[in-house]
Amino acid sequence: MDILGYYKSLSQWFITSGLRVLLIVILTLIALRVARFLSVRIFMLSRKERDAEFQKRVDTLSSVIRYVLVIGIFLVAAMMVMGELGIEIGPVLAAAGIVGLAVGFGAQSLVQDVISGFFILLEDQIRVGDVVQIGDKGGVVERMTLRMVVLRDLAGNVHFVRNGQIQVVTNMTKEYGRYVFDIGVAYREDVDEVIEVIKGVDEELRSDPKFMDDILEPIEILGLDQFADSAVIIKARTKTKPIMQWAVGREFNKRLKKKFDEKNIEIPFPHMTLYVGQDKEGKSAPFNVVTNQATGTNA
Repeated sequence: MDILGYYKSLSQWFITSGLRVLLIVILTLIALRVARFLSVRIFMLSRKERDAEFQKRVDTLSSVIRYVLVIGIFLVAAMMVMGELGIEIGPVLAAAGIVGLAVGFGAQSLVQDVISGFFILLEDQIRVGDVVQIGDKGGVVERMTLRMVVLRDLAGNVHFVRNGQIQVVTNMTKEYGRYVFDIGVAYREDVDEVIEVIKGVDEELRSDPKFMDDILEPIEILGLDQFADSAVIIKARTKTKPIMQWAVGREFNKRLKKKFDEKNIEIPFPHMTLYVGQDKEGKSAPFNVVTNQATGTNA
């Protein structure tokens, strides 16, 4: 008789509270899908032009908003399910408040991370897809939350940086990118001729369909920057789309090397002057030079 009563009460619960729990689960899944959709669409509707920079900001903010919405939906659903299971929500909330207060005293760094992450997002310092340097760690921003920034460097290593530890952020791909060239040529070369060669290589590169859309402006020749030990250094820079400066710079260097070879413009090796020295009588110690007949070099 007790077993029959148990099954009867269980079936009665499934018909009433069980169906409501199932409905809560279904509504939770729907709410999660809606949150995922709205977290993207709310930004896409605010601007008609969808350039790369805007898309990076959309990806960053939508991921954070989606994260917050998911936590809120799960908390509300959990409280509703507990209510259907007959668990008093008031004492649970009170206990959670006490535990949260205790955890808060011991988790000040977590609060600092969240506050720092909020201002990083508010000020648009970093976006998903940017190449940044944070302290001694650098790489592409793969993910951002209110607590941390996830970077992947060129070697594929993943770095997790807490927002509260971020003091200085160097964003190398915000709005546009620049590649700075330090071009060294021999002292005997005509600097004006070298500058014209550099401009010619830049014009050729900007006419290439593979790179013309990535280069925003003609190369800027800053001039003869310094007299180094073995070369004179000509400094220049080019402006490109974000994250494309390294590909453009490497291609430019390759073409410039070929053009220097064609024009017989010397990219010098380091030079060294040897002084044997003299004694008080003005005599120097012997300095032997041996010629290698096989290779035609001196030793």
